[in-house]
Amino acid sequence: MNDAVMYAVSLADTPYRYGGNSPDEGFDCSGFVGHVFRHSLGISLPRTSHEISKIGIALNADQLRPGDLVFFNTRQRAYSHVGIFIGEGKFVHSPKSGSRIRVEKMSEKYWGSRYSGARRIKG
Repeated sequence: MNDAVMYAVSLADTPYRYGGNSPDEGFDCSGFVGHVFRHSLGISLPRTSHEISKIGIALNADQLRPGDLVFFNTRQRAYSHVGIFIGEGKFVHSPKSGSRIRVEKMSEKYWGSRYSGARRIKG
C-alpha cells in the first residue's frame, strides 16, 4: 500500500459532512479524497468529484492500482461520487450523510451497478 492509501484507511470512522474537508469537521466524498491527496502526496485536487474526474489518466477497471480514484453514479449522473481504490477490489470513501468513512467492495451490487470509471493522478 502506498502512503495515500494508508492515510486514507487511517481516517476510517471519520463522520460524513456535506462540504467537509478536514478530519476535525468531517468529509464529503471529494473533500475526503482532496484532503488525502493534499496531506499525503502534496497534490491539490479540484473540489467536486465531477471536476476531479476530468484530470489524470483514465483507466479500465483491470488497470487499477492502490491510490487510484474510482467514481460512481450515485445521483443520476456519472462521476457524482469518488473514492480511493485500496486493492483487492476494495475502496475507501465517505459515503453519505449519517455515515462514516469506510472500506467497501467494488463488487457489491450497489457499487458495481453504479461504477463510472477510474483515474490515476500523478504528482
